[in-house]
Formats: sequence, C-alpha cells, structure tokens
Amino acid sequence: MSRWIIMLITVIVAAAAVEVVRRVLRSRLVGEKWVLAGPLVCRCAWPALATAVVAAVKTVYQPNMAEGPFAHGIEQVLGLTMIGVVSWLVIEAAYAVTDVVLERLVTVEGERNRRARRIRTQITLVRRVASAVIIVVALGAMLFTFPQVRALGAGLLASAGIAGVIVGVAAQSTLGNLLAGLQLAFSDALRLDDVVVVEDEWGRIEELSLTYVVLHLWDERRLVLPVSYFTTNPFENWTRHSSRVIGAVMLRVDWSVPVDELRTELYSALREHPLWDQKDWVLQVVDTLPNGLVELRALMSAADSPSAWDLKCDIREHMVRFIQEKYPDSLPRFRVDDRAA
Repeated sequence: MSRWIIMLITVIVAAAAVEVVRRVLRSRLVGEKWVLAGPLVCRCAWPALATAVVAAVKTVYQPNMAEGPFAHGIEQVLGLTMIGVVSWLVIEAAYAVTDVVLERLVTVEGERNRRARRIRTQITLVRRVASAVIIVVALGAMLFTFPQVRALGAGLLASAGIAGVIVGVAAQSTLGNLLAGLQLAFSDALRLDDVVVVEDEWGRIEELSLTYVVLHLWDERRLVLPVSYFTTNPFENWTRHSSRVIGAVMLRVDWSVPVDELRTELYSALREHPLWDQKDWVLQVVDTLPNGLVELRALMSAADSPSAWDLKCDIREHMVRFIQEKYPDSLPRFRVDDRAA
C-alpha cells in the first residue's frame, strides 16, 4: 500500500513541476522576453504533463504491486504509453521551435518576401517529414517491446528487401507525391502564397503538404490537387521571381478618338490611383479592326496580381467614362456606305 501512496505523491510532484515550468514560461511572455515561451506553452503543456505523469508512474511501479495475470500487462502498457507521450512531446516541441521562425517569416514584405515564402514552404514540409519519421520510429519501438516481435526481428530483417519491393509497388502513387512535394519545396518552383493559374483557375497556394496542394481561388473556393500534378503538368506562377504584375486594359473605339488626349488622361488617372506602383505605364494603338474600329491597349504595373486586377477595373471604368463625357463621337460605331447601294 505504501508504494501506491509513493506513486501518487510522485505523480503529484511531477504534475506540479510541469505546472511550475509552465508558469515560469508564461511569465517570460510579459514584454516578449523570450519569443519561444509562447509556442512552448501553447503546444507542449499537455504533452509535457502527460510525459511527466507517465514517467512518474513507470518509475515507481513494480510488477509485484499488482496481482494476477495483469501485473506484467500493466508494465507493458506503461512502456507503450511512455513511448507514445515522449514522441508526442518531441513532435510538439519541434513544431513550437519552428512556429517562431514561421511567425517571423509571415511578416516579411517587399523584396525579401519571395525568399521568406520559400523558407516557410521548406520548413513546413520538413517538419511534417520529421513528424512522420518520429511516428514511424515510435511505432517500431512499440512493436519491439513485445518479446515475440524481437524474436522475429532477424527474420523480418532478412525479408525486408522483398517487403520493401512489395510496399514500394503498392504505395507507388503515395511515394511519388511525397518525393514531388520535397522536389517542389527545395527546387523553389512553388511556395506558399504564390499566385498561380491552374486549369484556367486563378488563386494562391494556401497549403502545400507532402501529398496535396490546396489552391485558394479568387471566389473563395478551394481547389485541391495532388503534388505530382505540379511536377508533371505546366502551370503559371505569377510570383516566381517577384509579385509585381503588369495589367492590360483593351479599348475598342472609333478612328476619330484623340489618342494623345487619352494617353494624358491615363497618366493623370494612374498618378492619383493608390494601387499603381509608379513604375510602368503606356497607351498604344495595337490594331486596326475589320469592323472599322481601332484597338487601344493601356498597360500599367502594380505590386501584386490582386492590386493589378483592381487597378485595371478602375482604370477601364475611368477611361470609358472619360470617352463618354469628352469624346462621345469616338464611341464604337459601324458605318454604312450608301454609295454602295
């Protein structure tokens, strides 16, 4: 009976120690004295408590404390639980450390944003791979706590080659996606928040995992594609080297339109527009159409594709209104030659 009391006291002391550490870490959050304190408190509180409690029980427990056939079974369960909670704690601690880096990379803007997004993508995929490896190792360690599995160890290792071939054939698609995910992350072909056009759909990369990619489309839909799609099919990446985009507005008007006046008005409108990045602009007559109209193209640059889209819509509306009010005779019209009759 005394051992059960000692176990209870040990568990209480272990839980109290974890709570003390948690409170110390929370105190470090004041004034942001230690940036790692917040993620550790959020992610590791419960895993640390579970690990401390299981470790305390396992340390004090002896097979002779229980009677009957369950004596050694309890010890086996404690061993399996210990492996599980330690693995849980290691994974959450790794995520806590990387969360600090990812949080800082999210706030990076300007020219360094592209490099920050590449690092975010790589860290996200690497920690997922690390978590998968830790889980596999933990499951292996759990299996080898059983004497029967240890006895079969030599036979399993001998047949590992054949088993590996069978598993490789069965999981060919999954393994292909895993390798494709790593290839995308470290080849810098695709990053989180990249603006891409896939299957005529425009959107941003919202999530990039080891097996699939989630594309956040402009109309709030989500397009989910396997990672291997991006290594076997062409796609447009509008932010491959920078997020800056040049937009085009097409105007089809009558030949009598005063192009110089429209060019002056375009520049005046762009100068006052907050979405124009003050760099590129031009208005050109790019074609004469068989229906008696001329085609004008106005180019303008913006910091990113959403800004370019809004800028194009605003400038198109402005130029249409300007032509309607100032040069109504230059609106599109079709001429009929009466002399041909």
